[in-house]
Amino acid sequence: PSPEDALGLMRLIQQYQGHPIVASALKLAPLVFVRPGELRTALWKDIDFEKKEWRFFISKTKTEHIVPLADQVIAILKEVYPHSKSSSYVFPNARSMRKPMSENAILNALRSLDIPKDKMTGHGFRAMARTLLDETLGFRVDFIEHQLAHSVHDPLGRAYNRTSFLEERKKMMQSWANWLCQNDKNT
Repeated sequence: PSPEDALGLMRLIQQYQGHPIVASALKLAPLVFVRPGELRTALWKDIDFEKKEWRFFISKTKTEHIVPLADQVIAILKEVYPHSKSSSYVFPNARSMRKPMSENAILNALRSLDIPKDKMTGHGFRAMARTLLDETLGFRVDFIEHQLAHSVHDPLGRAYNRTSFLEERKKMMQSWANWLCQNDKNT
C-alpha cells in the first residue's frame, strides 16, 4: 500500500471492536511484521520487557530471531496481559488458553473492518513494512531484511546472524512504530 493507505489502515485497525486478544494481535501485527504463525504462537516467556525484545526460534529455519519492541508494542503487550496472563501464549485461543489464537483470527478481524483480501492479509503487513521502511522511511534494505528474518549474508558470508545490526534495527522499529502510529492518540 501507499503511505496514505497504510496510515488509513492503521486508523481502521484502531477502530476494531472485537475480542480484546484479537484486537491486540491486530494492532501488533503491522508494528512487528513477523509471520502470522509467529505472532499467533508468541509466548510470554520469549518477551523481555526490560530489554524490549522478543526472542524466538523461527520454525521455518530453526534460527533465533530478535524483534526489538518499540514503546507502542510494549504498551499493547501490557494492554493484552490481563487477558492472557494465565496462558503461556500472548494471544491464546478464545476457546482454550492452552492453544494459540486461531489461524484466521487476524484475517477475520480485517474482514470485519471491510478490508478486502486484495488490500491486506496477516502476511501482507510484512510486504507493507518492507516497502515503506525502504521507500518512505529510507532505512537500509539489509536492516529491513534482517528484521524480516530473511537470509542475509554478512561480510563473512554467514547468513542468519540475528544479532546483526541490532542497535540499528531497534532504532528502525521505533521509527516504524512512530510513523505508523502518528495518528493514534492512544499509543
